[in-house]
Amino acid sequence: MDMSSSSPVITDPAAISPPLLGGMSSNLMPFSVMSGGYSGPSMSVSVSRRQIEEVIVNGLLDAMKSSSPRKKHNLAFDQDNSPDDDPAYSAWMSKCPSALNSFKQIVANAQGRKIAVFLDYDGTLSPIVDDPDKAFMSPAMRGAVRNVAKYFPTAIVSGRSRKKVFDFVKLKELYYAGSHGMDIVTSVANSEHGTEKLHPLNTTDQCKEANLFQPACEFLPMIDEVTRTLVEVTSGIEGATVENNKFCVSVHYRNVADKDWKTVAELVKEVLEAFPRLKVTNGRMVLEVRPVIDWDKGKAVEFLLQSLGLDEPENVIPIYIGDDRTDEDAFKVLRQRNCGYGILVSQVPKETEAFYSLRDPSEVRLMTLLPCDGVPQFPGEMEETLATMKKMKGEDGNLFLVLA
Repeated sequence: MDMSSSSPVITDPAAISPPLLGGMSSNLMPFSVMSGGYSGPSMSVSVSRRQIEEVIVNGLLDAMKSSSPRKKHNLAFDQDNSPDDDPAYSAWMSKCPSALNSFKQIVANAQGRKIAVFLDYDGTLSPIVDDPDKAFMSPAMRGAVRNVAKYFPTAIVSGRSRKKVFDFVKLKELYYAGSHGMDIVTSVANSEHGTEKLHPLNTTDQCKEANLFQPACEFLPMIDEVTRTLVEVTSGIEGATVENNKFCVSVHYRNVADKDWKTVAELVKEVLEAFPRLKVTNGRMVLEVRPVIDWDKGKAVEFLLQSLGLDEPENVIPIYIGDDRTDEDAFKVLRQRNCGYGILVSQVPKETEAFYSLRDPSEVRLMTLLPCDGVPQFPGEMEETLATMKKMKGEDGNLFLVLA
């Protein structure tokens, strides 16, 4: 993937995303509407602007509902309530099996090859919480991620701003890509893995010594303006919050009453009508306003692998763990490369490009702990570790592993 010869920025985005749609992705439309309507030998159908706007809003609302279910399975390990008793979940697990139970196979395929680890943050390293500003990872999770980074190049790829996700993780030994991969910093210093180290450099002097990769720089003023507008128009909706993630804007509706979701969708659509170079995508209880450029978490993973000198599918196994729709772009890249493993964190069956699954952040933590002593010596210890895991719970009912 040669990043030096082409720009991901679309030169004529207005032609692709007309102002009427406000830059919204076409997959939110249940059918296409041709300008002027359709005319045939025996019929003529005209569609008003209002009808088109209603279709767009309803399509966005449907996407919000499908990606943000209110009810979740209780997947704690106990004898009275096992997720394996759910036929739908069991059927899904046959297609997307547990990464923990499949770890022997993953290890076997990794023999003689380098491993690179990519992690989403919200819902993967930290639990999903009502207040996005309080999505803290536990000290135990931080220690587990720090340990795995001792052995493998490890990157955080998040929709949060790079600075914000670093403030949560607080590990300088990791690589960071914020704003869905639109904000990556590479330092000139070499790391223990023999590659350039990526970390959040915030001062002017530091940035002089770093390579910035920010394919959406020209959109910064636009993102700031949209953020201010969205904050203003959603101020009357109880529970709605707007978060500026530098190269994208997140409109959170987790704490918004279901009856007001359509209002949120309408307001976002109306604001974006003035910004045809921006689009909206949906995640877990969040609408993401992003630049219309050919860039996503999958492209970010490819860029990081190339930058780290790990762009050799026959010699490298990337492992990407994430829980949201935006992570599907990374899962798809790994599947298309026929190299590496996407691991979806989910408590419910979902359509996914991932090969494996984990149930929640507690299982992610265990997954990061397993290879920390080095892949070659791990397999003989796995059965005992998994048996111990099933007997232990944290204060919140989630699994945890006690380290000696």
